[in-house]
Order: sequence, then C-alpha cells, then structure tokens
Amino acid sequence: MGIVVVEICDSNLMNTFDIENIIESEYPEVAVLINDCLNFCGLCSLKPYALVNNQRIHGKTPEETLEKIRKAIEEELAFFA
Repeated sequence: MGIVVVEICDSNLMNTFDIENIIESEYPEVAVLINDCLNFCGLCSLKPYALVNNQRIHGKTPEETLEKIRKAIEEELAFFA
C-alpha cells in the first residue's frame, strides 16, 4: 500500500472515468481504494469527492475534483519527502 491513500465511493461521480488507473499511473506511491460506501450519506450523489489520507476533497465536476486530488497528493508527498 502507498504512503498516500485515495478513497473513492463506488457510487460517486468520480467513477465516470478510471480514476484508479489515472492516479496510480501518475503516482506509484499512491494507493487508490474503491469502496462500496465511505459513509458520507448523500454526498456522493451531490458532487464528486474523494478522501486523500482521510481529508475530503471535492469539486463541482469530476475533472475539477481530479485536479484537487492531484494537488492534495502533491502536498502529502511533499510532507514525506
């Protein structure tokens, strides 16, 4: 498992594209976990979001959220460097 963990709810709008392969190919030290539910009831149907090391990241679109996830990953990796 990576030093940074990105968690995605299976029902989330982030699953409109292959987030797991995108993130893991760009950042080998990151593990992407697709869960049945992240217990933020209703949030997954309202906006795309993910947890990056348990910090909630969200945006208006999946693309915007992906950029914010990348930024959060970079910040986490800088902490471990």
